[in-house]
Amino acid sequence: MLFDFFPSKTLTWYLAKTFVTRILAALVMLVLVLLMLDLLTTSADILAYPGNTQAEVFHYAGLRVPQLIARFLPYSVLLATIITLATFNQNSEVVAMKAAGLSAHQILAPLLLTAGLVSAASFAFNERVVTRATATLSAWQAVDYGPVPHDSGVRSNLYLAAGDDVLAAATVTGSGPATTMSQVTFYERDPRGMIQREVRSDSASWANPGWRLTAPRTFDVRTAQTTHSAAPVVVARNLGLDQVALGKVDPDAQPLMQLKRSIAALDKEGRRTAELKGKWWHKLSGPLSALLMPLLGAVAGFGLARSGHLFARAVIGMALGFAYFVVDNAALAMGSFGGYPPLLAAWAPFLLFLLVGETVLIRTEE
Repeated sequence: MLFDFFPSKTLTWYLAKTFVTRILAALVMLVLVLLMLDLLTTSADILAYPGNTQAEVFHYAGLRVPQLIARFLPYSVLLATIITLATFNQNSEVVAMKAAGLSAHQILAPLLLTAGLVSAASFAFNERVVTRATATLSAWQAVDYGPVPHDSGVRSNLYLAAGDDVLAAATVTGSGPATTMSQVTFYERDPRGMIQREVRSDSASWANPGWRLTAPRTFDVRTAQTTHSAAPVVVARNLGLDQVALGKVDPDAQPLMQLKRSIAALDKEGRRTAELKGKWWHKLSGPLSALLMPLLGAVAGFGLARSGHLFARAVIGMALGFAYFVVDNAALAMGSFGGYPPLLAAWAPFLLFLLVGETVLIRTEE
């Protein structure tokens, strides 16, 4: 009885094949256009580093493509839904299917099944490919597209509080006593938060306690003088290895289970994790947005094409789809500063637009 929800095998395969073809076409179009626009603004920065050539530009493109695919796959499903259903409606194929006794839900069933498979593939792609590409690209950008240390645990752009002082590093590699930092800046502040001294160094290592800055350059705010020293300087003696290890967690660069362990470690240290928990839940709800798109774009496929409202229905379907992404991003932003609980911030937009799409579909069918 479950398979009675789908049309015949031939029709199901026809609808699914047409839908997949148009998803891929829309995705390739979006990724290529956006990648070209991205390269127009980024290639100059990449080539500005001495020794970088066209190979580094292609390397950057290879790292950006997975991010663009993950970001715009749901949009591609939305566009493919509208194009597919509008074409079927224009060619009276929807009328023929409904005349054969199929309901709107049965016509959409192959598209929903296909979108569900796309969602599963999107989740796997995000976990296995996008997280690694994001981590690599972040580390590369932190060193201004120069050589990246060969370390799987590279973290970039860390800002660590050491009492009233702040220690910033472009990259942090290694773990435990072997932890090293590059492009380090130490800000010594008074109790009022005013900077008294700024110490810069190309690298820093664990001094147990504190961090040893090699060949430091010190700027004294009160005298406005800069001094250079060949001898190393130890700073941030109250900043331990555990704090550095938990200094920055990039949810986009960590798979689901690794992010869960990072959140647990931060919770144990009493750190604020609302934003990370919202991103953790969104790793599950985000890929499912592709499953919503056939439902939200279905308004373009029903109603008589000769009524002259086909374009208006296509615009409505597109508006519903883009409204979902706006609400989804707004909910995540609200959850990041505690306005919504993380679970609600990640799942409320999905459930809300699932009801909206179903309501619109039922009213349209009537």
